[in-house]
Amino acid sequence: MLRSLRVWSPGVTELRPFDPDKAPPTPLPLFTSWFTQAVEAGQPEPHTMSLATADAEGRPDVRIVMLHGADADGWTFASHATSRKGRALAARPYAALAFYWPVLARQVRVRGPVTAAPSPQSQADLHARSTGALAAALTGRQSEELSSVAELREASQAAWEQARRNPAAPCPTWTLYRLRPETVEFFQGDAERRHVRLEYRRTEFGWSRGLLWP
Repeated sequence: MLRSLRVWSPGVTELRPFDPDKAPPTPLPLFTSWFTQAVEAGQPEPHTMSLATADAEGRPDVRIVMLHGADADGWTFASHATSRKGRALAARPYAALAFYWPVLARQVRVRGPVTAAPSPQSQADLHARSTGALAAALTGRQSEELSSVAELREASQAAWEQARRNPAAPCPTWTLYRLRPETVEFFQGDAERRHVRLEYRRTEFGWSRGLLWP
């Protein structure tokens, strides 16, 4: 089955040219451009990304999370501070992100230290989202053991009722995290396997750029 599957099939993926010599001097404008192009090309859920962390013992973990923003201060995402990822970031505040947009055969990889935003910013981020997002946050206990689906249903229903009744309900453990990039890599796939990999590296003087072998 695996050998019968194709990556970047014609009619599904558009392999666009990418000239790294014309890339901007900093990574954020290129990320913004690529993100916009992924949305316009119909990439499902382009704002989802893999988040890799390591716990206090150095054991790695990865999951899919949602991008909450990207600006000059970094890439942001959110979770409960008490969740597995929250505990890992408290122990080792460094992480990696990976975006994959197969409709354009593109990846973006981001690595750097992570800081937690102050509580007012975290709460503002939560309350700017949907009622469902607030209900999920209020359900809480993320990553803890669950005794049954019925227990989850009961807790979730109570959280939905609270979220509808009080859209400004606080969730103290909800935390907005900001990854300040040290490296940002842009990968453009090529039909002949001559993939273009452009890596931005943060230095004391700003950003430098370099190509990587595919």
